[in-house]
Amino acid sequence: MASIIIVGAQWGDEGKGKIVDLYTEFADAVVRFQGGNNAGHTIVVKGEKTVLHLIPSGILRPTVKCVIGNGVVVDPAVLIEEIDALKKRGLLADDSQLAVSERAHLIMPYHRTLDALREGSAEEKIGTTGKGIGPAYEDKMARKGFRLCDLENPGAFRSRLNQLLTQRNERFIKIFGIEPFDPKSIADSYLSMYEKIRRYVTNTSELLNGLRLKKKQILFEGAQGTSLDVDHGTYPYVTSSNTVAGGALSGAGVGPTMIDGVVGVSKAYTTRVGLGPFPTELEGKEGELLRARGGEFGATTGRPRRCGWLDLVVLKHAVLVSGLTGLILTKLDVLSGFKKIRYAVAYEHKGKTIRNFPSRLDLLTDCTPIYEETDGWNETLTAIKKTSGLPVAVKSYIKKIEEFLGIPVIHLSLGPQRGEDILIRNPFNN
Repeated sequence: MASIIIVGAQWGDEGKGKIVDLYTEFADAVVRFQGGNNAGHTIVVKGEKTVLHLIPSGILRPTVKCVIGNGVVVDPAVLIEEIDALKKRGLLADDSQLAVSERAHLIMPYHRTLDALREGSAEEKIGTTGKGIGPAYEDKMARKGFRLCDLENPGAFRSRLNQLLTQRNERFIKIFGIEPFDPKSIADSYLSMYEKIRRYVTNTSELLNGLRLKKKQILFEGAQGTSLDVDHGTYPYVTSSNTVAGGALSGAGVGPTMIDGVVGVSKAYTTRVGLGPFPTELEGKEGELLRARGGEFGATTGRPRRCGWLDLVVLKHAVLVSGLTGLILTKLDVLSGFKKIRYAVAYEHKGKTIRNFPSRLDLLTDCTPIYEETDGWNETLTAIKKTSGLPVAVKSYIKKIEEFLGIPVIHLSLGPQRGEDILIRNPFNN
């Protein structure tokens, strides 16, 4: 019996969807605990691609319970769309496979509009997806939000929504010059959508603690990555939730004594979507080559990802703030063909060496990476099934990463498909 948290160790897009899908072979339940449909996990099974935005990656395995925790902000229209798409493919045949927290906050139409208007008018853009995630979390913290459980009382929901929009419509009109939102239309729509999903809505904290008592194996699936964490990332160029391992506790309604291990997922190089500092970014041909070989385009937005060499300073920060006990290295296959492979071990700023990830944005923006390099390799890695079959240069690269971070690499992903992996140590079998 084990409960394991998987988090992104960079700026997201590390391949967590595929990893979670693989580990669901050993799990009884998979839990999303933060973020919203600004996240996209891509899974490829037998050549068929599945992109999930809200529903946990374990949904492809019928015996795995999939839980959307209270820390997730839910757009019910997106949730219904995903459910319908999965059912058309013969998945989610048993409705009991999916559970959504009654305490999860709702993304409302005015959240999406506000998100888009802010991003469109901002002098310094953040690079949000415009899906209303940030404004939904803002309302949650301001105690102005609506939860799924609020839809159980239509009268109270309509009354609160009408009161809220009476105040906000005036500001929307004055500040942005847009048409006011109709509380009746919104209430009708959300109450109608709730009827389609209420069978999934439950107290997921009780559910998860009950599974633990039954000695079930639970996998907590993070979205985005450590450097997008609202507290520990490159603020303000971050997401609106806690993406680090600690977020799994509050976002799922479980205690720290439930957790047995924390695994970080990192690419063998570094990518970032959106704006913000990125010390190891490659803007020339090498960066374009990494993007082309790695298929580096956002699963949710389609935006091209910024690409660069592996940044071990970023990964060391992830080890510290999430307490990582192991690292999963993805997309090693993408690096095949590079004569030399570089990796950052520190930064230089105005003649000084910086070895820890800076909190100050201005300082981080002006940092220059200090690189070490190792020999590359030309061999194709995808079909290799054991570490003994890896080229010497690959083994050397992995060893350097382990020595710098002080944690073991426990899993290698060598391609997008299920089975194109080397599982060195199973975190569920500690």
